[in-house]
Amino acid sequence: MEELTKQLQELEEVINQLRRRLDVDAKVDKIAQLEALAAEPGFWDDAANAQEAMRELTRLRNQVSAWEELSGRIRDALELVEMGDEELVADLGREVVDLTKRVRDLEFQTLFSGEYDEENAILAIHAGAGGTEAQDWAAMLQRMFLRWADSHQFVVDILDENVGDEAGIKSCTMAIKGKYAYGRLKSERGVHRLVRISPYDSSSRRHTSFAKVEVWPDIAEDIEIEIDERDLRIDRFRASGAGGQHVQKNETAVRITHNPTGIVVSCQNQRSLTQNMRVAMKVLKAQLFDLERRKQDAEMAALKGENVDAGWGNQIRSYVLHPYKMVKDHRTNYEVGNPDA
Repeated sequence: MEELTKQLQELEEVINQLRRRLDVDAKVDKIAQLEALAAEPGFWDDAANAQEAMRELTRLRNQVSAWEELSGRIRDALELVEMGDEELVADLGREVVDLTKRVRDLEFQTLFSGEYDEENAILAIHAGAGGTEAQDWAAMLQRMFLRWADSHQFVVDILDENVGDEAGIKSCTMAIKGKYAYGRLKSERGVHRLVRISPYDSSSRRHTSFAKVEVWPDIAEDIEIEIDERDLRIDRFRASGAGGQHVQKNETAVRITHNPTGIVVSCQNQRSLTQNMRVAMKVLKAQLFDLERRKQDAEMAALKGENVDAGWGNQIRSYVLHPYKMVKDHRTNYEVGNPDA
């Protein structure tokens, strides 16, 4: 029993430290304020502000409830330990193991303290210089992110994909849905470099390829952005598969150019022109929101990162397959020797 008491007290101390670091008590007070505001008779007179308040209330409740539930379970377990009933030792041991795992999970989640870290993500991959080599590397990155998302039980919807002329892809845009998807993926933005023996070179020479990854929080449904239709150029075209195969008879794909900023988004993977238009506008809103935030606050540049070319000197991570095997993150200098992991 003494060992169980010690473990539970240590867990309780960790929880208390994390609660203080995240200022959970202040969030509890904020919840009370929002609940009082929502109970006022004229709360829904301003629908836009009311919806924003309710979204904030839901977000805070989700954050606080996990800490409250865990604190309550630890207090209950400590009370049972103090009873000294030896028949409860086995059950309490299992409870301590489960509580330890829950505490570690929540401790890990505290790393995602950014304003939009809990949101879904929109991820885009662009092949850099290098033709077929770079396009094949972009496709490899796409498969890597798809496998990663599947391993984390995230849902992926490929919004747009521009296939390469011979192999790989020129670009693709994906919506990745899951808790903390943006928080987990935002560090992937930047240029990714691959060094390998080219399977497309008959002389088996070593080639270096680049691809750029962009990541935005998927918050288009939660923000109000006015877009003047006169600022848009909308091109409709026929969606097609690899190598121009399976060209549709109707022009259901759409490409939207925002003239003031030069931002271009496209979507061709939905079934109708209306659906493709809606998804493309969603991606455009996310990019415009990100651009505006970077203009207003330099510190929020982390949402998308500096616009850099997919080429030498800009890579954030290198994947070397020849003459040795290594993956190195150039921001932290951390490297591993198993690129197949």
